[in-house]
Amino acid sequence: MNALTLRQITIPGRLHDVSLEIPAGKRVGLVGPNGAGKSTLLQAAAGLLPVPHGAVTWAQGSVHKIAIMERARCTAWVPQEARFEFGFSVRAVVQQGRYAHGDDETGVDEALQKFDLTELASRPVNRLSGGERQRVMLARAWVTQAPLQLWDEPLAALDPRHGLKVLAFADELIRAGGTVILSLHDLRTAYYLDHVIVLAQGGLRAAGRPHDVLTPELLQEVFGVKAEFVSSLVLRLR
Repeated sequence: MNALTLRQITIPGRLHDVSLEIPAGKRVGLVGPNGAGKSTLLQAAAGLLPVPHGAVTWAQGSVHKIAIMERARCTAWVPQEARFEFGFSVRAVVQQGRYAHGDDETGVDEALQKFDLTELASRPVNRLSGGERQRVMLARAWVTQAPLQLWDEPLAALDPRHGLKVLAFADELIRAGGTVILSLHDLRTAYYLDHVIVLAQGGLRAAGRPHDVLTPELLQEVFGVKAEFVSSLVLRLR
């Protein structure tokens, strides 16, 4: 059964007539130029935006008909930029990921350790760097153990070490039966994923395996860059 299905999704000025069946149990990359609609699509998929035209369904049914607490148990959302107005501790923010499960602390210590946050656990989250805040949000998403994970530019603020660790954690979630959908700007990372979706000007341009979809011809058309493959996994701009 597909983890997520979008049927003719139209959000005026942002997305138009997007239909997708996103495979379950896969690492899925969402790529496209700035303003292509990547964040909007992820928010619509998470049920965070009203969808005036079309339908978004999970395995449980229409996303907007699923009770809020059930929705919170089934999906985890990581925004592109983590902003905090209040000085909650890092531990308290990560623990928020367990709220829909009864507000317990299952997995919180493990999440703090996985994302190198143990020493920051008592620090106010609004005093962290951008990369540290992003790791807090990823830890909060991870601790939900939700089968559908939607991450908007999760690697943008991270150094290479933590970026690679995030991809490894995505693999853990996949092995546990989950689906991870993340938006990206680094096309080199996209080649290591199972499935890629390309958006341009609010519309679906292509979807499929990275090597089938991210051809030099498509990169020229969508991103306006000339590229060539110099090995099976290396793309060079020219």
